Amino acid sequence: MAWFFTEHNIKGDQYIISGEDAKHISKVLRMSRGEELTIVTPDKTQCLCEVFSINSDSVTVDVISKKPCENEPDVFVTLYQALPKSDKMDFIIQKCVELGVSRIVPMLSARCVSRPDAKSLLKKRERWQKIALQAAMQSRRGIIPEVCPCVSFQNAAELTKSNEQTIIFYEMGGAPVREIIANNPKTIGMFIGSEGGFEQSEVDLITKSGGSAATLGKRILRAETAPLAALSVIMYQTGNLD
Repeated sequence: MAWFFTEHNIKGDQYIISGEDAKHISKVLRMSRGEELTIVTPDKTQCLCEVFSINSDSVTVDVISKKPCENEPDVFVTLYQALPKSDKMDFIIQKCVELGVSRIVPMLSARCVSRPDAKSLLKKRERWQKIALQAAMQSRRGIIPEVCPCVSFQNAAELTKSNEQTIIFYEMGGAPVREIIANNPKTIGMFIGSEGGFEQSEVDLITKSGGSAATLGKRILRAETAPLAALSVIMYQTGNLD
């Protein structure tokens, strides 16, 4: 079933979809009157709808039923991802949204080779947010995870202090994730490096602030593989893959 998000809570028995979503319904999906789709509202209400009418720039749907969306993890995970080379960030965002990440903060660490300027970062962020939206629709999320502006590693270290638990995944080793999150934190910040990994000083900055260094095993994972493996482990250990 087609899955969409709206910026407004739906109060009545009918709702009008416009913009890109309306074009997607009419031109790409080629839906017709009587077909069903789902709309998720900002308050995570999942609305089952039936197409009532379609015209060139809008789609009117009848709201059949409403219920709370139960597709979200019960742990809020923020990924602090050091910028990798090429278009690897596109892949990371897409797959991490599918796996349940709640927020993504791109960052520049000491060993980042990719260092786009401010104008390029603005365009990249717009593209990354669209990728997050499309992945959220495909995986039937209850929210669209935010892709935040790119920050320095130091700023990311400050931001993550609001999380109950911070984990920095370090190729030189650390504790197993199951031990680090044994107290079942509800907000987790996870740091993943670029192709060159992290400097020891960066790991020390996180651990001295109360975070923990973690391992993903004896094998060295690629920059685009590590965040998926780390997030999968967190989701499994918190019961969100059951």
